[in-house]
Amino acid sequence: MAEEFNHVFFGLSSTVGRLRMSEGGLGWKPAGGEGSTVTEVADNFKSFEWLKVARNYQCRINLRKRNDRGEDRMTFDGFSRDDRERLAATIKSYYGMTLTDRQISTRGWNWGSAEIEQDDVQFLVNEKLAFEVPLSHIANSNVAGKTEVSIEFINPEQQQPTTNSGAATNGDRKSTKIRGDQLVEMRFFIPGNVEKGSNVGSDAEDQEEQTAASAFHEQLKAKADIGQVAGDGILLFKDVLVLTPRGRYDIDMFSSFLRLRGKTYDYKVLYSSITRLFLLPKPDDVHVQFVVGLDPAIRQGQTKYPYLVLQFPREEEMDAELNLDEEVIQDKYEGKLKKRYEEPTFKIVTNLFKVLSGQKLTVPTSFESSTGQSSIKCNVKATDGLLYPLEKAMLWVSKQPVYVAYADVHQIVFSRVGGAISSSKTFDLRVITKSGPEHHFQSLNREEHEKLNLHFAERKLRIKNEMAETDGALGLQVAAGMLSDEDEEMGAAGDDDDEDSEEDEDFQEGSSDEDGGSPSEASDDEDGGAGGKGGGKGDDSDSDAEMRNMDSPPKKKKRKS
Repeated sequence: MAEEFNHVFFGLSSTVGRLRMSEGGLGWKPAGGEGSTVTEVADNFKSFEWLKVARNYQCRINLRKRNDRGEDRMTFDGFSRDDRERLAATIKSYYGMTLTDRQISTRGWNWGSAEIEQDDVQFLVNEKLAFEVPLSHIANSNVAGKTEVSIEFINPEQQQPTTNSGAATNGDRKSTKIRGDQLVEMRFFIPGNVEKGSNVGSDAEDQEEQTAASAFHEQLKAKADIGQVAGDGILLFKDVLVLTPRGRYDIDMFSSFLRLRGKTYDYKVLYSSITRLFLLPKPDDVHVQFVVGLDPAIRQGQTKYPYLVLQFPREEEMDAELNLDEEVIQDKYEGKLKKRYEEPTFKIVTNLFKVLSGQKLTVPTSFESSTGQSSIKCNVKATDGLLYPLEKAMLWVSKQPVYVAYADVHQIVFSRVGGAISSSKTFDLRVITKSGPEHHFQSLNREEHEKLNLHFAERKLRIKNEMAETDGALGLQVAAGMLSDEDEEMGAAGDDDDEDSEEDEDFQEGSSDEDGGSPSEASDDEDGGAGGKGGGKGDDSDSDAEMRNMDSPPKKKKRKS
């Protein structure tokens, strides 16, 4: 004997199916053979609830213990009002339990009480449920101010690490239109204070207080996926300097995601959202930068961070042991990880990111500036940074990195903004892309023009040199006697400005930046190599040789007498 109910949805699935109940348990089968069959034994049933939802009525089944799918609750939507009596009789007959009505608030108020029950965050109005959010869908929680708690949600398409194809989904308008709108953030206003960690027998004056918002945030972290215990992690990196978003963070590496834990903000980053990895030497010969591209980006309020920028000292070494068995390392990770590491910290970090995310590591290979570096100083608007011309793309690294693939470049334009006289020592680089955006890199040293021109020409990019046109116009002015002798000297391409001008320009280039470890901290007269060049043909190789070069001690610099 069994009872069947048609046109029923399981969980959040959009596929309709058929629910069948019997004395041994239940089974749900999708219509048309799309999807997999769901079953559950009767011994695991704890209670049954009936409530009104968006898809008509829902039967909610609370389980005694988590099933093989990791659920402690099952939901079936799509029942009609007339199905209630038949469903209640079936549950009473087969399982000896009562179908309880759950009251739903329909007042539409936006004030009430927020509670964390089992695997949900519930918002109650007059002790009736207004809405609830599964804790498993929460990606991040932060305290905004002293009275607001922000909750960020995981993109449903990014929850499965196995779906990572390594390609970004930029500009996929058609699929976005089909998906529709999605809830990405929710904020609760929680005023007041509560006692923190009260001790039995202590005086009331000795009790510490914390804001109610902070207490709710801590409770979320403890019960949601973002509060996973450290024992489940693979490895923990403490006090890592992160330039974007700026701060000191502990990086806790898990099997399918990593957690950035800071003093104010915590971030959960799925390995499936990692699209690019870059290991880049800084011109100071002391630090290396590790840049991680993310899609979707992590958020801090209204600010998005599509890139993580981590900085490590070259000479900093670490003795670490992974919380993994040798069998797991060989079977799951194909021996690409080691049980124990005694290497520079940046090597351990890059190796873990490569293996866990499945992405290739990009390092500078062929380009070398006039000073022997793999990067060039320049500005984007008022922010200074380092431009790395790579094998298949260029990457400008600062607070908000800019990535431009050569396949998307329509034209490269070298120009001297402000005329030849005022900009004889620097030039600007404009990159016009096929997808629409135009990137403007300013104040590049004139000595880098030939290096960049050769690098772009080797990659068969379309180049326009407006600097030559400006120099030609200057020659015509001189021939026509339109410039004075003093202007001719100032406009000479290879001549230097006077000492005061040099001091002013050096002062501008070395202007301070709030971001720790910004490129402006490096010396202007560096002659040593960056150590980022290797023998690889492309920047998508494993780049072991380049990483060894980065680990080598910095070259001695020659002093000018």
